[in-house]
Amino acid sequence: MSRDAWLAVVHASYTGASGIRSLLGSDYRVTELLELSKKDLIAAGLETTTVERLRYPDESRIDASREWLQQSNHFFVTLDDADYPPLLKAIADPPLALWIEGSNLELLHAPQLAMVGSRNPTQGGVETAQRFARYLSDHGLTITSGLATGIDSACHRGGLLGAAGTIAVLGSSLDQVYPAGNRDLASQIAATGLLVSEYPPATAARSIHFPQRNRIIAALSTGTFVVEAARRSGSLITARLAADYGREVFAMPGSIHSPLARGCHRLIKDGAKLVEDASDILVELAAILQLGTAREPRPATSVDSGSALTEQPDYSELLRAMDFGPCSLQDISARTGLTTAELSSMLLLLELEGFVEALPGGLYSRLPKRTA
Repeated sequence: MSRDAWLAVVHASYTGASGIRSLLGSDYRVTELLELSKKDLIAAGLETTTVERLRYPDESRIDASREWLQQSNHFFVTLDDADYPPLLKAIADPPLALWIEGSNLELLHAPQLAMVGSRNPTQGGVETAQRFARYLSDHGLTITSGLATGIDSACHRGGLLGAAGTIAVLGSSLDQVYPAGNRDLASQIAATGLLVSEYPPATAARSIHFPQRNRIIAALSTGTFVVEAARRSGSLITARLAADYGREVFAMPGSIHSPLARGCHRLIKDGAKLVEDASDILVELAAILQLGTAREPRPATSVDSGSALTEQPDYSELLRAMDFGPCSLQDISARTGLTTAELSSMLLLLELEGFVEALPGGLYSRLPKRTA
């Protein structure tokens, strides 16, 4: 009976969750809420549409939710449930319930780090995000992100490779995965980690959902790490919410010429911790999380800067002549004395090894040393 009551309340609360939370109080007596009169519900501040949904539940949608919950590894975790994550419960506006798909419900209570960033990142940003996420996951932090394209996806992939796994929080219901191009990634996450949403089945993604999703990402996590972000980025919303919740905020700096570094630089100016190495995050969070050195890290696969290619004098000189910001072939040629034809061949090899990134407009940028 209690679950049915919660299903009715959650389906009714699309526009009135705040008022419903107030009515439930600390005891979460959801069955008593459904027994209140229309007059009492309106007097308590609920919108008329919410009141009507409470009094006349949409049984077809509730039946569809029950059917979804009958499937393997599908869960419905309400505010009064012991599985509800305490960090999320502590914020002012926690979801009334979470819809969850996955094989490891215990991850809700695991130490988590939110990792977010641009939907249109540089290739270097993608590689860095995945590498850092894997390293941090191997050192005990479950990587939590929003399943968006770009940096979010890279962070999930890194988390999947690491020991502590990953959690994806969606801005749609779990049967309406958005973006559609990440359905395979979502399936991989559900197989070993968790997909999480506050939206009942058959709820499509809407722009208003994503700031709401961001609050869950920030609240579940002990800290939020922004890898690449422009000045106007949803990632900055997640970081601001994390700061409001009293959580740590981390940001990766970049070139002063890159628009994708400006959001991170703004966060650093506002007090976010500057991150040059993944261990910077572990140092900040170690006292809070009491993290060990690592959970059986998997073998590293990244290319190290000691590659035989860069030990060749011409290549090492070329790298020293390059900036971490964009530079043209003409600039590099003037610094090294090499012809543009020679440089084109050398830069291609360095790009394949992961030391150089080709940028739009015929520009090139040196990438940071490839370590975790």
